[in-house]
Amino acid sequence: MQPSFIKNKFPKIILGSGSPRRKELLEKMGLDFKIHSLDIDESYPASIPLNKIATYISQIKMKHLSTFYEKSCLLITADTVVRYKNEVLGKPLDPNQSIEMLKKLVGKTHIVTTACALKYKEKEIVFSEDTKVHFKQLNDDLLSYYIQNYQALDKAGSYGIQDWIGMIGVEKIIGSYTNVVGLPTSRLYEKIIEIAE
Repeated sequence: MQPSFIKNKFPKIILGSGSPRRKELLEKMGLDFKIHSLDIDESYPASIPLNKIATYISQIKMKHLSTFYEKSCLLITADTVVRYKNEVLGKPLDPNQSIEMLKKLVGKTHIVTTACALKYKEKEIVFSEDTKVHFKQLNDDLLSYYIQNYQALDKAGSYGIQDWIGMIGVEKIIGSYTNVVGLPTSRLYEKIIEIAE
C-alpha cells in the first residue's frame, strides 16, 4: 500500500522505463504507478564525461516522457551505466561480446552509475549515485553457463547482480545494492518527498 502523503500528493506516477527490475523496485517501495516504455535514441556525445552519461540519458528520457503527460503527474526516468576503467560497458550485442565484457569484470572492481530524473509541475530533480562492485575470479565455464541460462544480453555490463552470477560471483559492493539493480531506492524516495514539498 502506498503511503498516504504520496497518494494524496501525486494523482498519477509514471515510470518511463520498460525494465522489469525497475518496476519491481518501485513496487517494493510501495508506490502505485503506471509503466510507459520509451523507445528513444540513447546515444550520447563523445565529449560527455563517463560519469555523466547516465545523467544525460535520463534527462533525454524525461524530455520525451514529459510530452505525454500533464504537469500534475510525477514522472520518473532512469538510466544505468557500467564503467570499467575508462570504458562504458553497455548491453552486449551477442554471446561473444557478453563473455568479453564479463572477462573484463571478473577479479576486478567496476563502477555502476544510475541516474534518475523526476518531474512534477514546474520542478525537476536529477541525481545520480555510484556503487562499486567487486567480482571474484570466475572461470570461462561459469561465465558460459551464465550467458547460456540467463538474460545477459539485455543488461548493461552483461550481468544482473540479482541473477545467479551476482549470487556466486560478487564478493563485495560499496554503496547501494538496488542502485546496481536499476534504481537507488533510498535516495529516490528522499527525492520524491523533496519534489512534493
